[in-house]
Amino acid sequence: MFLLAKPDTAMIEQFLQRCEDDDFSYSEVGASRDRSPDGYSVDHNRVRIGQGEKDFERAKLAINNWKMFDIGWVNLLPNDAKVDVGLTVGILIRHFGFYSLNAARIVYVVDETSEKARRYGFAYGTLPEHGEIGEERFSVEMDVESGEICYDLYAFSRPGPLLAKLGYPLTRYLQKSFAHDSKQAMIAAVEKKRP
Repeated sequence: MFLLAKPDTAMIEQFLQRCEDDDFSYSEVGASRDRSPDGYSVDHNRVRIGQGEKDFERAKLAINNWKMFDIGWVNLLPNDAKVDVGLTVGILIRHFGFYSLNAARIVYVVDETSEKARRYGFAYGTLPEHGEIGEERFSVEMDVESGEICYDLYAFSRPGPLLAKLGYPLTRYLQKSFAHDSKQAMIAAVEKKRP
């Protein structure tokens, strides 16, 4: 949904209620776990954000509090959303002199430990009221041997409605800008919590 002015709380709540029963806008739901489906642009971004158990706990808290969206031009709605499978959220983006309001739903949550790494995060997928079609995974990983912690952002997408297709170069620019800013937000979130 494209808007000339920032929507108020009531409009956002109505938007999310309308989207609550929508199905995903793509068939490869959950594919961001382990493969890249054909026919999508794939973006994979990763950055070191800390070291050791305490930083990993801070990173998990940052994921739970959606700190990767603390970038100024993107807002998650509701801003106190709890990470849980099936939760529908709105993503409000201010860009190029207008706003877009998009809907997504959490597909899965990751909380895994293996011999090599611990991983925590989640993925959400687009609903019909989204400018793009696809899925995005936000996770933090700790290498068990080195203690290094990374923020990992993985997405596959393709343009949705006609306006998104016409503006696809601008959409790709926004996606890359979000990845950059999101990585910086996660670095700041972990550093800020240190004593």
